[in-house]
Amino acid sequence: MAQARIINWGNLTTIVSVCILVGTELVGMSWAAGWALGGIFGLAPTVARGVEIAFGLSGFVGLYYFMRAAIKVEPLSH
Repeated sequence: MAQARIINWGNLTTIVSVCILVGTELVGMSWAAGWALGGIFGLAPTVARGVEIAFGLSGFVGLYYFMRAAIKVEPLSH
């Protein structure tokens, strides 16, 4: 029978906080970069939105890999 794991609330709070902080910055920056490139190159509105979405999704992918690394450093249970 598996042992019940105890949640480390200090590490959980740190992980949630860093997810909010880094996620806001990373996704916001990548979305803004897509918007800026659409404006600089004078892309059609539909194409510009596609670029924004692509860059925004790349921000979420970056956040996913960042969080995986953060959870390895700050384990959620002990």
